[in-house]
Order: sequence, then structure tokens, then C-alpha cells
Amino acid sequence: MVQAWYMEDISDGEEKQLPNKLQPNQDVSLSELDEIGVKYWEIDVDSYNGEFESLKQKFGYTYDDTVDIHPSRFPNFDNMLKTFFTEHLHTDDEVRLVLNGSGYFDIRNKNDKWIRIYVEKKDLIVLPAGLYHRFTLDSKKYIKAMRLFKGVPIWTPHVRPSDDLECRKQYLKSIGLEA
Repeated sequence: MVQAWYMEDISDGEEKQLPNKLQPNQDVSLSELDEIGVKYWEIDVDSYNGEFESLKQKFGYTYDDTVDIHPSRFPNFDNMLKTFFTEHLHTDDEVRLVLNGSGYFDIRNKNDKWIRIYVEKKDLIVLPAGLYHRFTLDSKKYIKAMRLFKGVPIWTPHVRPSDDLECRKQYLKSIGLEA
């Protein structure tokens, strides 16, 4: 089951691979994530039951690939992680099913406060188009994830601020905030 909490405001550095929970800790529920458009399912990645295929069809995900992120697989590993950790948004949903390993997605709530979402094997997460976010690995420095797309994959990050993009305006409207 996915875990989420409010986190300290951190910058790029080794501390980004730690949980960085507020003291005292303030957990974030699935219903709170849902209020800002983040969707979650637990999927048995060892058997891929019918639920996964039904979700793919329901949301129109027709293309997938797999990323295997570990320092031994990327000669420019640190620069790649720095890019992932730069706050950005996409014009399409970011959909990830964790097949192995773990990491953190950091997102903003309606009041622009950071929420850290810990994902691990079996977690399927959907970050809606227009939601500012960033990603980093945890201290294990490994994740293998399936990326799902509607049609041809488009993975263009738009670094904050990108508030003039239509997807950002639509996202804000969808969560009750006017752009």
C-alpha cells in the first residue's frame, strides 16, 4: 500500500533520498491524494490479474515500456536523477507501475506544500497532466517501473513555472482552483 506524508522543503542533495518527514509526521491519505487528482492502485505484478488490463483499457493506455534505474545502468546516473528531481509538469498523465525497487514522487497540494509519495513494488500511480512534481530514488538507488502512455509516448518535462500551459490551467480547474 502506498505511503504519503507532508515533507520538509529540501533541495537537490543526498538528503533527497531520505523520507524527510515533518516532525511530528503528518500522513496523507489516499482520499487526500485523490482530491488533487492523484490516483493509486495496488497491482499484483507477478500475475498481472485482469484488473490491470481493465485499468489500461478504461484509461486508454495503449503503449508501455520499462525503465530500470540503477547507478550501474546509467553512466550519467547523478545527472539523470538531478533532471528527475527538477520540479516540472507534463502535458499528459505520468503513469508508473513499480515492478521492483522503490522511490519517491514529490507533489504539491492545493496550498503548494510538498507531499512525498513512497512507491514500491505493486504500486500503480497516476499523476495528472498539469501537476507539478519531481522524482527521486530512495537510499536503495533502484527502481524498475513500467511507464504507460495513451498512444505515442510523449515525455517532455516543462519546468516550473509553466502556469501558462493549457494542461496546468485545466488541472487547477479540475481540483477547484482557478488558473
